[in-house]
Amino acid sequence: MSENVITPQSGTRKTGDTLRICVFVGFMAALVYVGNFLQIKIPNGVLVTRIHLGNSMCLLAGLLLGRLKGGLASGIGAALYDLVDPVYIVSAPYTFISKFAMGFTAGHIRKHSSDNENKAVITGAVVGQLVYIVLYLLKTFLSQIILGEPVSVALKLTGVNALTSVINAALACIIAVPLYFSLSRALKHTSISRYITEKEESKGWFNPVTAGLTVFAVIVTVLYSINLANTNKLEKIQTEKEQAYIAQIEDLQYQIDFITQEMGIVIPERETAGE
Repeated sequence: MSENVITPQSGTRKTGDTLRICVFVGFMAALVYVGNFLQIKIPNGVLVTRIHLGNSMCLLAGLLLGRLKGGLASGIGAALYDLVDPVYIVSAPYTFISKFAMGFTAGHIRKHSSDNENKAVITGAVVGQLVYIVLYLLKTFLSQIILGEPVSVALKLTGVNALTSVINAALACIIAVPLYFSLSRALKHTSISRYITEKEESKGWFNPVTAGLTVFAVIVTVLYSINLANTNKLEKIQTEKEQAYIAQIEDLQYQIDFITQEMGIVIPERETAGE
């Protein structure tokens, strides 16, 4: 009767695999991070939107590494960018979820579609981008509604961001798909190849992971929007108080000037020290 024995060699091999996976995920996360800096910022009066190369690296990570590893690389790299930019720092948790969903979806479709690799890669890239666009626009719309903007204004701002999102999506697919085919061929005879070509256990398009991510993304969106609304409200209250104090001081100064003029009182100017 034979038994499965874990030998030192097999343990070393598993450790080596884990280390390689961590290196691959870290490397792709770095590419996502750098890709976000290659950007054109477009202020639209209220929000700031961008055209950048970060999404192409997110798709590439998902297509190369698969759903979980690719999703982690996408989410980590994009969230790190948000954390170092004061404009986006508060949205880092939501960015992690939405970018993870993009890489996860692209990797899932690429790894579980039919034997037609070309079709699987293109479909994965397109659907991955669509998932991200939906989550991003959902965040934009809900944020504006919770901030107290009318639905018409929220829809208008969401529409403006939708335009740049579509441009980013097209750019990402145009860059990521050819890059995937070039890199997969170049890495065909290396130790990395098996991580690209190996199939993952299929759980269907809709599974507990994707369902959980969707619910979590919506919850994070609502919490993020509420936090943003509260911050905005506090700043507004503080500004109103400061304006009220200034108005009171100006009114008091006016009354003092009026009384002194009526009574003919001349208030001497205060001499400065040393004169």
